[in-house]
Amino acid sequence: MSVIVVVAAVIVEPGGRVLAAQRAEPAALAGGWEFPGGKVDPGESEEVALVRECREELGVEVAVGERVGGDWPLAEGYVMRVWLCTLTSGTPEAREHLALRWLGPGEYYEVEWLGADLPIMKTVESLLPRD
Repeated sequence: MSVIVVVAAVIVEPGGRVLAAQRAEPAALAGGWEFPGGKVDPGESEEVALVRECREELGVEVAVGERVGGDWPLAEGYVMRVWLCTLTSGTPEAREHLALRWLGPGEYYEVEWLGADLPIMKTVESLLPRD
């Protein structure tokens, strides 16, 4: 059985702020918060897909850093692979999301994370520096 890979970017700013994006669709996920990203296209590397998705969804360029964990399960037949990223140019815009929000330490759980993204946030929190 082939698996569809979805990539996600945990965009981190100095001080440990991370970017959360509020889903616009599908209806079952709309309003929930996630890390931006999307499906890897055929023939595309995961890192290239991540850069492309950030450009398309947010209008920014990112540098891809350390991978977070292994394969994070999604719906049947899908896995998510996650990387820490930093902005190299641009200011994030909600092009495909309802809203964007920077969350700093102490604010990470002020949004309603989607079920797949919540354990990722918990892992990311343990990786970020504490001020």
